[in-house]
Amino acid sequence: MQNSSAGKAKEKHATHEVFDNVACPFCGMLCDDLEIENNDGTLKVLKNGCGRAISGFERKLPANSPQIGGKDVTLAEAVKEAAALIGKADSPLFGGLATGVEGMRAALALAERAGGVVDHALSEGQYRNVKVLQSAGWITSTLTETRNRADLLIIVGSDIRKLHPRFFERIVSPPHSMFEVTAPKRAVVFIGEVPERKDAAGPQVGQVITLACKVEQIGEVLGALRARLRSFHINAKTAGGIALAKIDALAELCRQAKYGVVVWAPPTLDVPHAELTVEQATGLVKDLNQTQRFAGLSLGGNEGAVTAAAVTTWQSGFPLRISYASGAPQFDPYNYSISRMLAAGEGDLLVWIASISPDLTPPATDIPTIVLGTPGLKLPRKAAVFIPVGTPGVDHAGRLIRCDSVVSLPLKNLHRAELPRVADVLASIEAAL
Repeated sequence: MQNSSAGKAKEKHATHEVFDNVACPFCGMLCDDLEIENNDGTLKVLKNGCGRAISGFERKLPANSPQIGGKDVTLAEAVKEAAALIGKADSPLFGGLATGVEGMRAALALAERAGGVVDHALSEGQYRNVKVLQSAGWITSTLTETRNRADLLIIVGSDIRKLHPRFFERIVSPPHSMFEVTAPKRAVVFIGEVPERKDAAGPQVGQVITLACKVEQIGEVLGALRARLRSFHINAKTAGGIALAKIDALAELCRQAKYGVVVWAPPTLDVPHAELTVEQATGLVKDLNQTQRFAGLSLGGNEGAVTAAAVTTWQSGFPLRISYASGAPQFDPYNYSISRMLAAGEGDLLVWIASISPDLTPPATDIPTIVLGTPGLKLPRKAAVFIPVGTPGVDHAGRLIRCDSVVSLPLKNLHRAELPRVADVLASIEAAL
């Protein structure tokens, strides 16, 4: 494990450089077609940047320095203090976890050494999927397969653009694809709060249908759709506020599809027992696969959430929400939720990692907090130790895993700022224990 480069100065690079085919770390789709200009450390998105990418790459970093109790110190002093706090803690909590593959590996190594609990800041949304995957399994597609083959997309929920601004541009109606889709125009169906129809515009989009209902009613609508596909009688004129005639029309559209995809984003399904909605979506896919080709596509994964879950599974055999207190990984999705633990007064130290977005604020807590964050990270209160770190794909190279969990994309070093990697800082802390 590398631990010697946390305090090294980086090599001097050209003051002006243009990078092409850049992967963007600020969204789980990891769009890798951006063109970025570096002009003496100031980045500008030249091509293919959405609002999220522009905000992330072009953000001006405030002056930054490692701090102990709000006072500037050297990196070595901050590392030493962080190691001392972790060494004294009986139950350290490792949260946030917005980092790349290498940073997550180092976080797990340190958590294992310290006997800590590991949980990502956005895992609550992920567990709407995990509960279904563990209990029933599913059939899923990828962004590439959906882009190239789907002739029907059923989008469950309507906040896709907020999470992934380029989803409709790159996946639903891209200018180019590897193959001709099985229909001249693909149909797009929205179930949920009605989005702007302009989201589903483009040369490959034909029929656009909206079945407007509240988020908590989506599961009922999907259940009625599954029933009608089986020709079951429903003794009502509506389901989830949707006329049964519209649900029957969608059922017929499903029967005619050659490659249908049901799309959902767990973070947008923020209602009680949202896993039941995901279960209906994946159950619909299973039903339709009895006679034709259908698949699911789960989105989300911002702030390195998919990366954190994948690396934790590789190294421990379990998904997020594990504890190393016994010396071996123990999985408990309820007891090892860091948000629940903090609310219950459990844990005596919080280690918060937020290297991607300045908005991944650590929770307000009375226990000491060590923060490895991007400069400008919003803090609810003064951290015991703050160490500014680089953003993977901006300040240093790295890897992130895409939201469909099938591709690990390399991230380029755009040389914005001379900030250490999360992996190197954590390795230095572990070495100082």
